[in-house]
Order: sequence, then structure tokens, then C-alpha cells
Amino acid sequence: MIISLSDTTSAKISSALLRARRNAGAPTMGMVLTLIIVTDEDHYQDALESAVAAGREHPCRILLVVSGNGRRAGLDAEVRIGEGTTGEVVIIRMRGELARHQASVVRPLLLPDSPVVIWWPGKCPNNPAQDELAQLARRRITDSATGTRPLAALRERAETYEEGDTDLSWTRLTPWRALLAASLDQYPARIRGAEVEAERSNPSAELLAAWLRARLKVEVKLRPSDGPGITAVRMTTAAGDIAITRPDGRLASYSVPGQPNRLVALKRREVTELITEELRRMDHDDVFAATLNAYRRQNGRGPAKKSAAKKSAGQRTAAAKGATQKTAAARGSAQKTSAAKKSTRKAAR
Repeated sequence: MIISLSDTTSAKISSALLRARRNAGAPTMGMVLTLIIVTDEDHYQDALESAVAAGREHPCRILLVVSGNGRRAGLDAEVRIGEGTTGEVVIIRMRGELARHQASVVRPLLLPDSPVVIWWPGKCPNNPAQDELAQLARRRITDSATGTRPLAALRERAETYEEGDTDLSWTRLTPWRALLAASLDQYPARIRGAEVEAERSNPSAELLAAWLRARLKVEVKLRPSDGPGITAVRMTTAAGDIAITRPDGRLASYSVPGQPNRLVALKRREVTELITEELRRMDHDDVFAATLNAYRRQNGRGPAKKSAAKKSAGQRTAAAKGATQKTAAARGSAQKTSAAKKSTRKAAR
């Protein structure tokens, strides 16, 4: 069922959702989260298809926020229930001044008492956690690889990282990291060095090198290749290399010293699979945070900055400690003064 609304409001969209559920014979909701997607007219269709496919594993309300052109403020919407999705889809198009206040439109449409995830398939704010719309979400998903300057985008993500942030460049590494960890379980040798081969300006390769560097405490070299994506990882031991090579983006050759080569399925995953994986967790990704800090250190920078909330909490704590110390000092001074007065009176007697 599809309901189109022109020059509408958030209240009318909510009413249309309720009416569509009743007409579809599904008045109760079994959705587990709200997924907000922020994109433009050129890319919203691909993002919608990926989100709908991910919704088959995670039934959710998908709010697709599309910024349109035009000076006159306006809000159009399209409500979809059924249509190949297990949840609900609302396509929201904002124009003019209204496009600058997206949170006020989206907030009434969130599912009550359920987590909210926001995803930017393409361009995202310089600091996602400080974006007004992102303030509604528990987790924020970006994709450095889709930018015109992927490595610059990755550096920006590392600089502005806050708890709840993640990037699909990191999600793409899950099969690589699992296979590398399994290889060391099967061949527990001391690693002397490592190298990662990938096409140039690949943010996933940078993150993989930083992860290996942080975990193995060895030097990791990045070497360019023709791609696609990451084509090889080698870890050097005294007996030879533990190597995983994937020249075609589908099938990898896995080898360890003294054993025959084995073939392993290691295909490059579509965005749908990446989003599906990210929606499986709502907690903070400690390993991603540690990897970003290792990446920052490698580039001559310190650990990620504290969030504004943490800074203000730290400032309040410091101020409270300072006030306590001043109070204690004042009490001590008053006690000394009282003791001096008593001593003076005794001497006078």
C-alpha cells in the first residue's frame, strides 16, 4: 500500500501510517528500531533498496529523508506498508527553510521506546554526532569510501569520533579480521611484521593496517595494488609468511608455513549486507574506537577528542573538586583562627 501526501505535516504522516496499518490488516507493530536515512534525490533509490532488504532481518520503520531543491518551504511524503518490506517506509521530501530543521519533522515519527539508527549513504556532516538530526539516534553510520576524497573523510571521522559512531569502511573488514584471527589460532607464531596490499585511497586498508598495528604491536606496511579493494595481507613469521591473497574480489588463497594453500570464500560484500550487520548491534564498538586511535597515532595525532558532554561533565567535576578544596581550606583557616583566639585569651588570663 502506498499513500502519497503533498504539503503535509508530521501529524498527517503519523495518521497515514496508522490508517495504512489498519487497511493492511496489521494494526500491531513488530518493529525493533527506527532507521533514518539522509540522502538526496540522486541516491535515495539505492539506499532505500538496501534498507528494505536489511529490514527483512531487522523489521523497522525506515524514514528516508530526502533534501529537495526549491526556495518555498514544503513537506511531501510517501507512506509504504507491504510493498516487499516487513516494516514501514516513509519517504520524506523537504524543501526550502524546512530542510534546515529536519529533526523537528522526524522526531514525531520515531517508534516509541525503541533504538534509533541514522545512516548517511553518501555525504555526511563534518561532525555527525553534533548534527541536529543525529542527536535523535543512538548509532550513526557513515561511509568514508563513498566520498570524493575517502582518506580525508576517514581522517575527519577519526578526528570527530564519539561513542556510537561507525563507518562502513570498518564493517567491510569483518571477514578479513575473522580470517586473520583464525589464522593465528591455527598457527600461533610470533609475528615480526605485516603488510596490506590494496588499491590506492582505500579507507578500509588504512583501518586494517591500524588494527593489525594495534593488535600485533609490529610495523605494518601499506602497498598499492590494482584492486579491487584489499587484495592481500601478509604476516611475517620466522618460518615464513601467513598470507591471505584475494586478487579477484571473490575467492581468497590462504596459506601458512609448512601447509598447502587453501581456498576461502572472501567476496566483497554489498551495502545491504553491511547495513544488515551494523543493525545487529546497538552498543558501543570498542575495537573500532581503539583502531581509530591507532590510526590517529600513526598519522601523528593524539587520541580522539572527548565529546562535548564528556568535556562539560569533566569540567563540572573539576569545578566541584575545586569548590570542595576551597571549602576545606576555609574551614581549616577558621579552625586556626579560633585556636589562635583561644590561645590569646588563655595568655591574657
